[in-house]
Amino acid sequence: MDEESALWIVVGLGNPGSTYQGNRHNVGFMVADRLAEGSSLQWQRSERFAAELCRGRLARAEVLLVKPQTYMNLSGRSVAPLAQFYDVPIGQIAVVHDDVDLELGRLKVKAGGGDGGHKGLRSLGQELGSPEFVRIRVGVGRPVQGDVTDHVLQDFSAEEQAPVADQVGRAADAVIAILTRGLRSAMNTYNVRPSRPDEEEHEEGEPTKEQAGTTQ
Repeated sequence: MDEESALWIVVGLGNPGSTYQGNRHNVGFMVADRLAEGSSLQWQRSERFAAELCRGRLARAEVLLVKPQTYMNLSGRSVAPLAQFYDVPIGQIAVVHDDVDLELGRLKVKAGGGDGGHKGLRSLGQELGSPEFVRIRVGVGRPVQGDVTDHVLQDFSAEEQAPVADQVGRAADAVIAILTRGLRSAMNTYNVRPSRPDEEEHEEGEPTKEQAGTTQ
């Protein structure tokens, strides 16, 4: 494998702007920021690719970190041109996203699968021509009552701040594990099932609203 083909693209999904900054739907951005901070990488705005980007090394891996600035439901329009420009294969694209079908504090690492109504994942699959990219699913849970759409477009509560900070750190560690130890090893480490025996496992992401990537 030549030097250029060894590059990984790591995408954090979210919506741009201060309105959405602390939303559950923006946990992918939070993980991308944690990865950049941990390696002292600086974000730069790219108008060409409609994204914030930073390139450098995470552990032993050469990585391009990406935060699409297109709004969630058009994320693929940012990522696909980057993958084409850098000639990065689908299996070396890792996407970090929120997932309401996983409880807060839970992670799941996988490759491929459906979009489950998550318009960010749907856009990526459509624009990349394949859904077989790596996913780091970050649980944000479902609301006890009320609409899921409102839930993902609200900030984490004060009570959730500490577990979220821990979860974001573990998700960043999971990305590094994928890059350095491989997908199977990362899955074995981070795909820990809930302790409740009646917990139902889903492969789907959350529903999404139009502009911000969510719908009923």
